Amino acid sequence: MTTEIRALTDADVDAVVRLSLRAWAPVFASFEQVLGGEIYRRLFPDWTSSQARDVARVCREHAATTWVAVAGAEPVGFVVAVLDPASGGGELEMIAVDPAHQRRGIATDLIAFAVDQLRAAGARLVAIGTGGDPGHAPARRAYEKAGFTALPQVRYYKAV
Repeated sequence: MTTEIRALTDADVDAVVRLSLRAWAPVFASFEQVLGGEIYRRLFPDWTSSQARDVARVCREHAATTWVAVAGAEPVGFVVAVLDPASGGGELEMIAVDPAHQRRGIATDLIAFAVDQLRAAGARLVAIGTGGDPGHAPARRAYEKAGFTALPQVRYYKAV
């Protein structure tokens, strides 16, 4: 089945939220494994609710620069791009592909599409952030494949 990339519609938001939760479940499982239960529960007491709210909010706030990959009639992936005209920079704020549609080049297509849109809007540098945990390894591979250069950073946590 082929996918097309098109602008997000308000009717897409619920499907995008659902696919993002499925896509990011392994990431949050990785967080729990890396951080341990106590710190994980303090940071993410109800990750599904907070992520659902955040994805819906970001998609609606940046609806003009949010695109979905569609297979059939259903969104199977999405990307949110944010342009900062003052700095000439852009950021891929969120990206996810439904696990049932991963490893088919959809993330690659979404990244390329969003970067092209940011470039056309005047961005001279595009950034994207991700985690260094095992759950984010597929994301890191996708970003490196798309030509992004990593700047490793470390954030520490301690339960007190």
